Amino acid sequence: QVTNHIFPVWTYSYLALLFPVFLITDYMRYKPVLLLQGVSFIVTWLLLLFAHGVAAMQAVEFFYGMATATEVAYYAYIYSVVSTDHYQRVTSYCRSITLVAATVAAVLGQLLVSLADVSYFHLNAITLASVSLAFLCSFFLPMPQKSMFFHRKDLSETLPAPDKGVPTVGSDGPSSCREDKGSVSADRGPTPEQQPDNAEPQNHVLRVLVQLSKDLRDCYSSRKLLYWSLWWALATAGFNQVLNYIQVLWDFRAPSHSSAVYNGAVEAIAT
Repeated sequence: QVTNHIFPVWTYSYLALLFPVFLITDYMRYKPVLLLQGVSFIVTWLLLLFAHGVAAMQAVEFFYGMATATEVAYYAYIYSVVSTDHYQRVTSYCRSITLVAATVAAVLGQLLVSLADVSYFHLNAITLASVSLAFLCSFFLPMPQKSMFFHRKDLSETLPAPDKGVPTVGSDGPSSCREDKGSVSADRGPTPEQQPDNAEPQNHVLRVLVQLSKDLRDCYSSRKLLYWSLWWALATAGFNQVLNYIQVLWDFRAPSHSSAVYNGAVEAIAT
């Protein structure tokens, strides 16, 4: 039941939530989705601590899938509040602290189990306290004023006259966005103030989706970026599958009720 009815719930819920979470994250400007991630983690560990049965464990896997799918908001939020000049440094900081924290948590868990004989219930209680603290800290994060697609600066600002259309579009957008804006202004002629007030909201979502498709086409026209993305996707999927099902293999090869448990040590080395 664990292998066939519980663990797959995380895999498919994670897959199903990825794309809609990406769009919702951008539309809501990241911070609300960060809060949703915190709530998902809290619900996950509350169910682990106090719920029982197959249905409850399936709910655990679903909420954990939601928590991992909304992880994109964490990185997107950071990139939205720093300039592009600092992207590489910020990325290194984020990845480093994530890996260091995972390693420290695994080592600490292993030491508590092996040396202090701490129960799994108390380990989960410590984790619940940690994610609750992180959830409370996320309330103090500033709300970004822009996002990648739905709240771009160049979409929110008023478009100028046709002869000034191209130079004033934000330089942070791709070249296809600048060309598209210039051609739209030149073709229409009148400024947006002369257009009906309800034209912008009706076309906004469609324009965002079109811009998203253009950006994807521009990005993946690079063969190197395409290969790197495929490698990253396959590596992440393989790692998650191994991480998800390795617990069953460990318990099969060395049952926890009759063998020493070194899950934390293995996780630390793997990280």
